[in-house]
Amino acid sequence: MTPEPDITPLTEVRLCEEGLRRYREALEAGTVSGDVPGCLVRSGLLKPLPGGRDVYVPVPPAIAESLLARHVERDIEERRKSLEVLHSSFLAAEAVYRKVQRRAELPIESLHGEEVIGEALRKAVASCREELLTAQPGGGRPPAVLAEALPRDLALLRKGVRQRTLYQHSVRSHAPTLAYIEQVLAEGARVRTVDEIFERVIICDRTIAFIPGTEERKSTALAVRHAGVIEFLTKMFDHAWERGEPVAITVERHRPDLLTSSVRRTVLRMVVSGHTDESIATRLGMSARTVSTHIRKVSEALGSRSRAELGYLLSQRRLLEGGGGLPDEAPRPQARQRRPPTRESCG
Repeated sequence: MTPEPDITPLTEVRLCEEGLRRYREALEAGTVSGDVPGCLVRSGLLKPLPGGRDVYVPVPPAIAESLLARHVERDIEERRKSLEVLHSSFLAAEAVYRKVQRRAELPIESLHGEEVIGEALRKAVASCREELLTAQPGGGRPPAVLAEALPRDLALLRKGVRQRTLYQHSVRSHAPTLAYIEQVLAEGARVRTVDEIFERVIICDRTIAFIPGTEERKSTALAVRHAGVIEFLTKMFDHAWERGEPVAITVERHRPDLLTSSVRRTVLRMVVSGHTDESIATRLGMSARTVSTHIRKVSEALGSRSRAELGYLLSQRRLLEGGGGLPDEAPRPQARQRRPPTRESCG
């Protein structure tokens, strides 16, 4: 049985002008002799005549193509079988891998229910040895939550655990939260406020982080132990921390500055962006009534009668670009000064 010829690389099948000319010659004469272009032999368009010296007969293009294609298809089939064998060889290893992974501790754990979430947080925070990072959006915290957190946080601070906490500016007017802040500051904690916080997060020793679950299921949380995710969350926290305003409560000043201009500027930027009072209040952790008050005071000061006109005036006067204060109330009309009499008017 004649062995199959080696498969001709497809890149070598291209026909040159001389090859086409000699192929035409072979078709017209029935044979061609002498030196012929290699592309005709490689493509199978010329076959050596048995018993003849350097004599070739032409082969129809469809037949030559079919012969080459058959070799290629056979090679493809062999490679497909090799892939099947390769896949089968790794199935057993894949089964072992998945079994071990299921037994191993997963890097992300889903927690359901307030009681379960609270207990997981309590255990993680209690085990902190070096650092506790907390971002708390939503304005002032409920007094019951603060009362529960205070002894735990004080105990950690007295053990030497570094604590940094981010709130929104609106807590600066929330008495229960300020009372809590005053006590943890006295023990060495650091607290800053920002206009917006990207999301609630608690990071313990940079080894476990707690973040909210899905929006649809509000009573869910995720405990994350994946090093890459925790590093990302920590960088987000540090970025917000750098733009935060420190909270300091001294004997002379029992309540920190309200940062009115900063808060008002954020409110107005969101108004210009098309947010409603309710959505602004949710994002800035304050009441919709407080938002309306900020908008009303600036509107009265600028003489605006609508949100559209307010946005236009803010843009025209570039009041949201600089760091200066914003108008708080309408300017009072100045009394007209009496001009001194001139010599011509004297009698």
